[in-house]
Amino acid sequence: MPIEMPKGLPFSVDTWTPSSKTKRHHFLTHAHKDHSQGISTHFSYPIYSTHLTKTLTLQYFPQLDGKVFVNIEVGQRLVIDDPDGDFSVTAFDANHCPGAVMFLFEGNFGNILHTGDCRLTPECLQSLPEKYVGQKGKEPKCRLDYVFLDCTFGKSSMKMPSKYSAVRKVISCIWKHPNAQVVYLTCDLLGQEEILVEVSKTFGSKIFVDKDKNPECFHFLTLIAPEIISKDPSSRFHVLEGFPKLYERAQAKFAEAEANFQPEPLIIRASSQWFVFDDELLETESQKKGRSSRAVRDHFGVWHICYSMHSSREELEWAMQILAPKRVVSTTPSCRALELDYVKKNCFSKLASDDPLWKLLDIRLEVSPTDTCPVLVEDPIKPIGESQLQPVKTSISREQLLTLSPPSKRPPVTLFGRARLGGHTEFAFPPEENKIKATQDETSRSVSDKGERQSSFQEDVFRLEHEKSFENKTDITETHCGISVDIERQFEVECENPLGNKVEAAEVECERPVLVKDAEIRLSGYSSVGSSQSFSENFRKLYRSMNVAVPRPLPSLVELMKATKRTKRVQ
Repeated sequence: MPIEMPKGLPFSVDTWTPSSKTKRHHFLTHAHKDHSQGISTHFSYPIYSTHLTKTLTLQYFPQLDGKVFVNIEVGQRLVIDDPDGDFSVTAFDANHCPGAVMFLFEGNFGNILHTGDCRLTPECLQSLPEKYVGQKGKEPKCRLDYVFLDCTFGKSSMKMPSKYSAVRKVISCIWKHPNAQVVYLTCDLLGQEEILVEVSKTFGSKIFVDKDKNPECFHFLTLIAPEIISKDPSSRFHVLEGFPKLYERAQAKFAEAEANFQPEPLIIRASSQWFVFDDELLETESQKKGRSSRAVRDHFGVWHICYSMHSSREELEWAMQILAPKRVVSTTPSCRALELDYVKKNCFSKLASDDPLWKLLDIRLEVSPTDTCPVLVEDPIKPIGESQLQPVKTSISREQLLTLSPPSKRPPVTLFGRARLGGHTEFAFPPEENKIKATQDETSRSVSDKGERQSSFQEDVFRLEHEKSFENKTDITETHCGISVDIERQFEVECENPLGNKVEAAEVECERPVLVKDAEIRLSGYSSVGSSQSFSENFRKLYRSMNVAVPRPLPSLVELMKATKRTKRVQ
């Protein structure tokens, strides 16, 4: 699918999405459906195209009003009035399919060539204004600011024969199979009619096109080459529908001929996609070499001939050397322009404040009064009908940018255990437990558990002391937590003097899970938020703000010893 044009431009090319509706002018390069998808929703906007493209598009979308089209033919130049400044557009042959053109836009946004889908040849480039075409070893007098380029085969290193050469291969393949009583040509796509015309002229026979099974092919051939169409199914040459299900149709034709005791039919598919895909699967260069220059039969019995309506990578590199544009943008969404050597070497220069790219993207550079570095300020999209409103210029200082920066995506940092070291450690917490009451039979077990917790408490105190130096180097400050370091110190002091009168064996509740960054974490042994009265108000507010349970103070060593003595007396 074609890409959206930058919002700094007042026009769109081959896109008919809600975003492109904000544009005031629309251009259609050719009539292939992948470039006109969604066009039926644009009833009230001017659409610039050639007359043939308009006629074919209206056949595909009969509900579309023809009055929305404005004709522009090859070599014609139009000056378009626009609230943001008049600009001109000139159409050039794209060598893709009948009616296909490239558009050259010239205005205060710069000089932009949009190729649409194209097969660039010396004839195509020579038709462009002389000032934009360079000579061998010399740059053009005026460099294009941007080229929106068809990079369909920008990743493939395969060499592709010219259209003329491919047509000769089709005719040669037919000559080599004189016993084939029926020849099926999978040339039902707009742009492949050149093959049908040459076959009809060479063999002096019309070609049967089934109007019911392939109405689109029948209609565009009626407009482009009506003299070659035959309605007689007994004709030797037939147009066969291509993908999908080409191989199913081919197998059916072979089976039909075998059942009628007829010679095997000849099925020819003229396309480059099969060669490009097959070329990627082949491992050795010897297997790849020369495959695209000859007819190749696959294991289904279909003969393939490389016929391309798109430029090869070699042709793209050559064309960019001649045009020498400042920047190249791929019209395919996978950014294949980055695969070109020309782009790698010439299109990654440092951007200046007066670079036209900022205007293309509708971005203004302003210098902050408190800093020397430029600040990017992006204009909102102007709705149609409000273009006369002047955008409000704003200037943002570095201090303001800091306050506008998005919040950190790191999980909340607590002041306990490993979480104090950054929040990246994964914890495995035990599942939620039911409420347990400590009975007299379980007194010895609770005492042993308290001894273990005492040992764990001593280890935590040692770890807290060991990690103080690390915390001083981190960003756990007022910016992240909203508290000062004094609160943390206050907590450490209070932990060293825990309340001892709350150590008696009583009901110990296992708390419900607490969600921290969508992770279900259960802090066993802690009371609910704000239930501990032993800590300061600031400390409790801290934990409430972080949605983390306030920890319950651990018992003192003295109380643990007393509890041990009491247990021994009971025994």
